[in-house]
Amino acid sequence: MKQQPSASELAILKALWQQSPLSAREIHQRIEEQLGWSYSSTRKTLDRMQEKDLLQAFEVHGLKVFEARADKLETLAAYTRDFAERVLEIRGPVPAALFAGSELLSESELQELEALLAREGESGGEDD
Repeated sequence: MKQQPSASELAILKALWQQSPLSAREIHQRIEEQLGWSYSSTRKTLDRMQEKDLLQAFEVHGLKVFEARADKLETLAAYTRDFAERVLEIRGPVPAALFAGSELLSESELQELEALLAREGESGGEDD
């Protein structure tokens, strides 16, 4: 599994999961208020995220755009499992009902996430 993104990297991934591909300027406009960053900070983070293989860049009509490489459901499951174990000290399956009402997930994605969390709970949350 890829390295878990930081909170600021997660904000960028969420923007890309909602609409993709996006230019650096478009990403910056979506996260600027939340993170309070300058455009140059967004650019630097995008470069680091490419190095970490969390996203990929390519050109469309001469404009550099970005897409998430980090899988949305795997990333959310890892964050959920980490929070459940580290903060709540839950060692078993984590209910996906936690995500009910999420604007980030469709109904089918919620079902997939529930299955993923159940599998991770059965294996103790360890990665291969």
